[in-house]
Amino acid sequence: MRLTMQERKAVTKALSLRYRTARKKFKRHILDDFAAVTGYNRNYAARLLHGHGCRRRKRCSAPRRGRACFYDGGVYSPLRQLWELMDYICGKRLKPALPELINKLEEHGELYLDDSVKAKLSRISAATIDRLLKTEREKFQLKGRSGTKPGTLLKYQIPIRTFAQWDENRPGFMEIDLVGHEGGNPRGDFIQTLDMTDVHSGWTETQGVKNKAQVHVFASLKIIEKRLPFKLLGIDSDNGSEFINAQLVRYCEENKLTFTRGRTSHKNDNCYVEQKNYSVVRRAVGYARYESDYELATMNELYRHLRLYTNYFQPTMKLAEKRRDGAQVYKRYETAQTPYARLTNSGKLELWRTEKLRAEYGKLNPAQLKRDITRLQNRLLGLSARRKRSNYE
Repeated sequence: MRLTMQERKAVTKALSLRYRTARKKFKRHILDDFAAVTGYNRNYAARLLHGHGCRRRKRCSAPRRGRACFYDGGVYSPLRQLWELMDYICGKRLKPALPELINKLEEHGELYLDDSVKAKLSRISAATIDRLLKTEREKFQLKGRSGTKPGTLLKYQIPIRTFAQWDENRPGFMEIDLVGHEGGNPRGDFIQTLDMTDVHSGWTETQGVKNKAQVHVFASLKIIEKRLPFKLLGIDSDNGSEFINAQLVRYCEENKLTFTRGRTSHKNDNCYVEQKNYSVVRRAVGYARYESDYELATMNELYRHLRLYTNYFQPTMKLAEKRRDGAQVYKRYETAQTPYARLTNSGKLELWRTEKLRAEYGKLNPAQLKRDITRLQNRLLGLSARRKRSNYE
């Protein structure tokens, strides 16, 4: 038998004081009985019992005690500086990188912090970082959206020629893709970026290409292969003719490289490199049109600094586990690490390669790299704006 509204109000009045003063473990039983009698949803029932007789919910709660701000301006200012230096990444990626980043900047004389501030930054949580930087992050929100989005890797590829099984647990197996810089106008020749991403470590290499001609793409691929910190073992591409051609197949056969390709119209088959197309290439170069030789040289100079900044100082999160429980999908990620850290900690590189990586890392100044990248980005934007003006005149 359902209660009338008047009876429900009487029950609410009788139980509200008892509910507010009860201990937590007893509140659950009171709420269960109240919801069963009235037929209310539990959340609505809890609000009724907690707020009955109060004009505002705020007046029913105990007054909040004042507490001094722990992460004050002395912490906020260097945190914001470090966040900007790391290209506005989220708290979950920034938190693990803070200790090493602070040491690196102090080593190069770019940052000076007292011990109390460093102690606070060492214990700050990822959630607190995001909370403190929320207002600033909204100012730097990107207005546009990328056409490609990260997704789940589907390893149903068609092997062209396989010399080794595709192994995501060792460095050397890379996804490759081209990013066009046509600025919304696909007519004529324009610069492309060859993007290569190692599936195991996230190590990313980029190289500007004059156009999509097979000869230029193949030449850039060989340039990237020479500067990789590991031996190239396999490549995985889409079905574009710039990759699926006799020259590249022959090269893979001669060098015993595993060569696979994704399915047609399935971008998620190459999700690792598709993600880097935005997070590395588009964020650094943007969506403008570039076509001249000087723009190509400037872009490749930018990429020489960007590869060091991205691979040595930009931590990334990698999916560790994914499981489905009915309609709900649960994902668990590894602690954010830089590609450099994943490679040196993996134990799967030859000793001389590991020592070479550590020696190069010891010479790098992330603040100087960021300044060089910004300078070259501004030069590229200036070249694009100058060409637009000349087209209108």
